[in-house]
Parts: sequence; C-alpha cells; structure tokens
Amino acid sequence: MEKISSLLEDKPVVIFSRSSCCMSHTIKSLISGYGANSTVYELDEMSNGPEIERALVELGCKPTVPAVFIGQQLVGGANQLMSLQVKNQLGALLRRAGAIWI
Repeated sequence: MEKISSLLEDKPVVIFSRSSCCMSHTIKSLISGYGANSTVYELDEMSNGPEIERALVELGCKPTVPAVFIGQQLVGGANQLMSLQVKNQLGALLRRAGAIWI
C-alpha cells in the first residue's frame, strides 16, 4: 500500500493502466473529456509494474487495470467509473477532488 500511496500523493486523479488495454483507454478518454488532467501509470511500461499490480490486487482491484483513484481514494475499475458516469456522479466526484473546477 505504501508504494501505491506514494504514487497518489498530491494528485487528484491517478489511473493505473496498461498501454494495450482498451478499457483503460476508454476510462482515460472519459476522464479527460471532463477536462481533468489525470496522472497515468502504464504498468506494462514500468520496471516495478508487477509489484504495483500485486499491491492493487491486495487493495481489491480485480481486474487490476484500469484502477482509478480520485482524491487519493480507490474508486474502482471500468465498471465503477461507467456506473458513476451513467448516474451523473463522476463530474461531482472530480470537482470535489479538485481535478476540475466547473
């Protein structure tokens, strides 16, 4: 968890992704569509990617990507983000985290 916490520090939106994952791409596009500038960690391009992926599993991320943290809190994966979008709650969550202002 410490490894994950250090990557989340002072960042309103963090996405753990794989460069070849279509759902990760969809979630990154969804969040950037709000104008939020998210920090993206491509686990398949990081030397410690497998270690981070194990830490995500310990946090309950299944599947491990995409894993989205908003306001340093785990929101979940693609299903959870799409559910928030359908319920019109994602924008408010991004605003509370300071990721967007409008």
